[in-house]
Amino acid sequence: MDDPALLPALTRIAEALERLAPPPAAAPSLAGADAFVWHPEPRPRLAPVPRVAAVPIDLLRGVERQKGLLLENTMRFARGFTANNAMLWGARGTGKSSLVKAAHAAANAELPGSLALIEIQREDIRTLPDLLGLLRAQERRCLVFCDDLSFEREDADYKALKSVLDGGIEGRPANVLFYATSNRRHLMSRDMIENERSTAIHGSEAIEEKVSLSDRFGLWIGFHNADQDTFFAMIEGYAAHFGLPVSTEELHAQAVEWSVTRGGRSGRVAWQFILDLAGRLGVRIAP
Repeated sequence: MDDPALLPALTRIAEALERLAPPPAAAPSLAGADAFVWHPEPRPRLAPVPRVAAVPIDLLRGVERQKGLLLENTMRFARGFTANNAMLWGARGTGKSSLVKAAHAAANAELPGSLALIEIQREDIRTLPDLLGLLRAQERRCLVFCDDLSFEREDADYKALKSVLDGGIEGRPANVLFYATSNRRHLMSRDMIENERSTAIHGSEAIEEKVSLSDRFGLWIGFHNADQDTFFAMIEGYAAHFGLPVSTEELHAQAVEWSVTRGGRSGRVAWQFILDLAGRLGVRIAP
């Protein structure tokens, strides 16, 4: 500086600006709970969830292959080994989100406190890099979970997800996995893909960028509607677990009627039937 006399004044100004600046965000604490919800605004925070609405993994029927794949991946990660990001796709109500929560619960049952489940809402997916930045310094391993993930026309949030899955310069934190569920196999709407074809100079390359977003998940698990035998296995498992006083014949007859009125058979329909049946039988169960 040419004029040393200005130095004290500039120092006072700098100190005043520092006092006016908001304090840096405190590192989130992952102690005291096994699950959290990410709230990026107005001030980034992780809200603890005292109790996760999870179904015991043994009660999830008709998804044995899917259950084996996700549970093995989750347990490997909980034990400190490498594992893959996972996308669970398929029809509504087939147990995708239930399986994620059940696998998390099973891992913590075997290895208490090993995994924190952190839910991020679809509309906040653009803040995923910020969340991972906060989790990078954590010792605890984390499953970041987004339920019902998909992207619509003119939606550029997929770029934030693509960056995370690709790793970027920093790479995905070693203590974080990303799990997502979607009703769409490729996460993108058909309109969005067709729009890229019509506007891009090289349409095939633009479409490939969209479709390949799903391919960036190392584990890709499909779910489908249940047949009648599988549906019966679901409700029989629930009925036995909760001790519902009903014969198998009556259970099947009522379940068929229930599924017909709901227009299909799925894990969600089976669970809704059991809740209704337990209420009518006077048996208290936790939904």
